[in-house]
Amino acid sequence: MRSIIPILTVVGAIFVVWYAAAVALNSAWAYDKAKRTGQTLTFSQVVADTMEQDKPLLPAPHQVAKEIWKTTVMKKITSKRSLIWHGWITLSATMLGFAMGTALGILLAVGIVHSRAMDMSVMPWVITSQTIPILAVAPMIIVVLNAVGVSGLLPKAVISMYLSFFPVVVGMVKGLRSPDHMQLDLMRTWNASKSTVFWKLRLPSSMPYLFTSLKVAVAASLVGAIVGEMPTGAVAGLGARLLAGSYYGQTIQIWSALICAAALAASLVMIISLIQRITLKRMGMAS
Repeated sequence: MRSIIPILTVVGAIFVVWYAAAVALNSAWAYDKAKRTGQTLTFSQVVADTMEQDKPLLPAPHQVAKEIWKTTVMKKITSKRSLIWHGWITLSATMLGFAMGTALGILLAVGIVHSRAMDMSVMPWVITSQTIPILAVAPMIIVVLNAVGVSGLLPKAVISMYLSFFPVVVGMVKGLRSPDHMQLDLMRTWNASKSTVFWKLRLPSSMPYLFTSLKVAVAASLVGAIVGEMPTGAVAGLGARLLAGSYYGQTIQIWSALICAAALAASLVMIISLIQRITLKRMGMAS
C-alpha cells in the first residue's frame, strides 16, 4: 500500500497539471467565440467550454480516454479505425526490428570484445551512427529499399533495428567485459579455451546488462517503427494515426495514439522485465 501512494500522488499531480494546461491553452478559442457572439463568459463557463472542444490545442484527459474507448472497445479489431488494429501493425514492425537489432547488437558486441581491430574500428562507427537524426535517415532507408523492390513491413523494421541495436551493443560490450581479472585468471589456470570462457563466464555475466539494454532497445524500436510509418504516407499503424491527426487538426486522435504507443512500450518493457526475473532466477543470479 505504501508503494502505491507515491505512484498515485504523481499520477494525480500529472492530471491536475494536464487539466490546468488544457484550460489555459483552450480558453483563447472559448473567449474568441464569445466575443464574436457578443457574450460574456464566466470562469466556470470557460472551463466547461475548454473541456468539450472538438479540436482543442490540448485535449483534456477525459476526451483522450473517450477516444481510446471509442477506438478500441467500441470498434472491431479488424476495423481500420481501431487503435488495436493500428497498434498491431506497428507492433509487428517493432518486434521484427527489435529481433534484428538484438541479433546485430549481440554479434557486434562479441566481435568487439574478442577482436581489438573491431574494437578500434567498429565501435567508433557504432557511436557515430547514433548522431544522425532518425528523421533524416528514415526517408533514405525507405527510398533505397523501395528502389530494390523491398516495401511493406521490412523498411520499418530496418529503421527500428537502426535505433535498437545501439543500446544492445553498448550493454553487451559492458556485460561481456564485466568478469574481473581474478575470474579470467582462474579460467586460464583450468586451460579453458576462448569459447569455454565465453559460454561459461562472459555470457552468463552479461545477462543483467543485456536485459537492461533490451528494455531501452524495445522502446527505441517502437519509436523507429512509428517514425518509419510517417514518411511513407502509410495508412496503417500508430504513426499513420498521428500523421492523419496532424493533417486534419484532430488533436484528440493524436493524443490517443500517443497514449496507446506509450502503453504499448510500457507493456513490452514489462514483458522483458518478467523474462529477466525468470531467467536470472534460474541462473541463480536473483532471489
